Amino acid sequence: MTSPCPCESGKSYTSCCEPLHKGMSARTAEALMRSRYTAFVLGLEDYLLKSWHPSTRPAPLNLAEEPPTKWLGLQIKRTENTSETTAIVEFVARYKTAGKAERLHETSQFERIDGNWYYLSGEFNH
Repeated sequence: MTSPCPCESGKSYTSCCEPLHKGMSARTAEALMRSRYTAFVLGLEDYLLKSWHPSTRPAPLNLAEEPPTKWLGLQIKRTENTSETTAIVEFVARYKTAGKAERLHETSQFERIDGNWYYLSGEFNH
């Protein structure tokens, strides 16, 4: 896919999120966040679970069973490394479900374990 990456980085999918989806480690929490957004767009449930912190990882997500979601865009509001192994990423993801436009505004916590970043948890912002 040489089209623009769904994470809106300005890069092509093949040079942005695809390498992470194929097993490369994210260099930053923001890169992992972008790759997870793109995985939601593409329905890559295995990648989402693999990139989720083991202590908070849910059972299967069952994305196919959910009402279809059309992801419309991602805006990174802020990133901050809070220590050598932890970071936060605040973002807004826009999407539509059943024809209704929604916004997910979240501050996500990430942790790096053995050189790999993982999504730990998120707090919704209003």
